[in-house]
Amino acid sequence: MEINYQIEFLSDWHIGSGLDAGADADSIVLKDKDNLPYIPGKTLKGLLKDALNEMESVGKADKVMIDKIFGGVNNDDFTFAGKAFFEDAILTEKEQNEIKDHNLSDFLYRNIASTAINEKGVAVNNSLRTMQVTIPAILEGKIILKEEIEGAEELFEKAFKWLRYMGVNRNRGLGRCKISKI
Repeated sequence: MEINYQIEFLSDWHIGSGLDAGADADSIVLKDKDNLPYIPGKTLKGLLKDALNEMESVGKADKVMIDKIFGGVNNDDFTFAGKAFFEDAILTEKEQNEIKDHNLSDFLYRNIASTAINEKGVAVNNSLRTMQVTIPAILEGKIILKEEIEGAEELFEKAFKWLRYMGVNRNRGLGRCKISKI
C-alpha cells in the first residue's frame, strides 16, 4: 500500500544540511546532487510520528496503531520495526526538469539575517547570523506500508493536518506548510 502526499510550503523554509557557506551563510539548506532542495524520508517519519504521539496524548490517535506503523517496544522490552517506509519528499519531476534545463536552481534560495538585541535595543556584538532558506515550493513524497494496516491512511491524513510547520525557526514564521494526500 502506498500513500502519496504533497507538502505545500506557504513561507520560506529551511531543512538544514548541518553545513555553512563560509562568509555567505552560517547555515545552508539540504540539497541533492542537482542543487535542488529535498526533505529526507527519515525527517518526515520523525515529524509525523511526533505529530501522532501528540495526537495520542489528547486522545486523537491510537498508540497501538502508531507503534505498528512506526515501530516500538514490546512487553519484553524488545524493539520491533515499523511497517512504514518513507521516501524523500522532492520537487515534482516536471519542476526538476524545468529548473535543471534552464539552470534556475540558485533562484530557489535566498539568505536571511538575524541578530540578538540587548535590553537597550542595540545589536549584541558578534550575534549576526545568516541562514539560507528555500522559497515557498511544493514537494511530493510517498509512504510505503509493507502490509495493509486498516485505518493507516486515515491516521496519516490526520497527522498531515496536525503538522503545519516544518524545519528550522518554525516559531519565527519559517516552514509554514500544508500537507495533503494526493
